[in-house]
Amino acid sequence: MSGSARTNWRDVMAEVERRIYTREWEPGQSIPNEADLAVELGCARVTVNRALRTLAEMGLLDRRRKAGTRVALHPVGKATLSIPLIRSEIEAAGKSYRYHLLGQQIEPAPAAVTQQFALEAGAKLLHVTALHEADKTPYVIEDRWINTTLMPHLTEVSFARLSANEWLLQNTPFTHGDINFGAKNASQREAQLLATKTDTALFVISRTTWDQNAALTMVELVFHPGHRKHTQL
Repeated sequence: MSGSARTNWRDVMAEVERRIYTREWEPGQSIPNEADLAVELGCARVTVNRALRTLAEMGLLDRRRKAGTRVALHPVGKATLSIPLIRSEIEAAGKSYRYHLLGQQIEPAPAAVTQQFALEAGAKLLHVTALHEADKTPYVIEDRWINTTLMPHLTEVSFARLSANEWLLQNTPFTHGDINFGAKNASQREAQLLATKTDTALFVISRTTWDQNAALTMVELVFHPGHRKHTQL
């Protein structure tokens, strides 16, 4: 890896991973400190810090105050997930895709949203709800809040034809996300939209997407009964 002013945190992460997987750095071995790695790799110390922090979250490094950073003795496997484009997900299954915008308005956000966005209670944000269909059958309800204090231009964007899911993936850079999996009993409205009965068990994905320390959007995806999620280790 050449020392270049353009070296970014992903480059640093890739180099550290290479040293771990080739056993240049053995399990349990202490690795050079951030300042030394920054000099060696030709980047800022904060760049190294972000790369090492990410690898620690992946289970490849063990970071402890005063004790320094070591290669994990038993690296933990992590599931690989990405933000899916719902339309592509449906079409990849060989099904036709249809989209219906249910609502798009500025309104006071619930407490869980304003807390995540670090905003005052009752802050008004963009709320978008939509239904995605596969072969004319309900597939998933998209219930999304968008942080328009960071992206005020989105108040002028119409999601009537292109979903917020697709528009944001095409136009809004992000650094990372938090994903939670759960289940809920269908409300009367959800049951109506998903063509099922009230209180039917439904699979739910809740996701917050971030740009550095700023939360950009929160979405709850409520899937049709029987939906399965596949990922890889």
